[in-house]
Amino acid sequence: MTASDLKRTPLHAVHRAAGARMVPFAGWEMPVQYAGVIAEVRAVRHAAGLFDVSHMGEIHVSGPAALAWLNSLTTNDVARLAPGRAQYSLLCNEAGGIVDDVLVYQLGEDDYLVVVNAGNTEKVLTWFAEHHLPGVEIADSTEETSLLALQGPAAAEVIARLTDAPVASLRRFQFMPAKVAGIECLVSRTGYTGGDGFELFTQEDPIPLWNALREAEAGRVQPCGLGARDVCRIEAGNVLYGHEIADDVNPVAANLMWVVKLEKGA
Repeated sequence: MTASDLKRTPLHAVHRAAGARMVPFAGWEMPVQYAGVIAEVRAVRHAAGLFDVSHMGEIHVSGPAALAWLNSLTTNDVARLAPGRAQYSLLCNEAGGIVDDVLVYQLGEDDYLVVVNAGNTEKVLTWFAEHHLPGVEIADSTEETSLLALQGPAAAEVIARLTDAPVASLRRFQFMPAKVAGIECLVSRTGYTGGDGFELFTQEDPIPLWNALREAEAGRVQPCGLGARDVCRIEAGNVLYGHEIADDVNPVAANLMWVVKLEKGA
């Protein structure tokens, strides 16, 4: 794959203008670092780091059979969710290998968002299509959705300056719609770094949102690249597809049986 074949997020020009070092990752041209990996990890651990993770895949699953269908394909118990709550889960093939690790968000009754790894979006869409059942609608919204992650102990304070919504009251794996810096978002208290933080989904122009988060508290929000994200997730013991998990690695080998529910709700 040549550089011209790589996809770019809507924030690509912002990263370039800020001097980020860009690298190929999962078919995308993404920032691997800004100030340097060590400085960025320190920001995440002691203040706040801002990541562009718009390369992640977003798949909407809806319809009267959506709950039962998702519960048959994911290892966690989707029936335990309620609107405004999310859960970490796995997609496993017939041999028990991990197709991908995902986050499942319940947006409303019979309405879910499944967030998948960037390099697996097409694979998961194909896998979903192969297992499709009546009463289930599947829609890929990756191209229309930008995803920013604000991670670190100062994240709640930073976002609180930019919204009237009570996002700081969210607990881990809860989310709500909110207007942040005038931008309509879905704000989720989730992340990949092992500490406190938020992820913000938007289908509006993400550049004003990025700039507002970056400038909300001078010197406390550091733009970060995938290098710092990888260090943080390793420190936290979080897995990465293609490294600790793969189609031929099962949840037992990956030490992920805690996310496998052998008895599920209806």
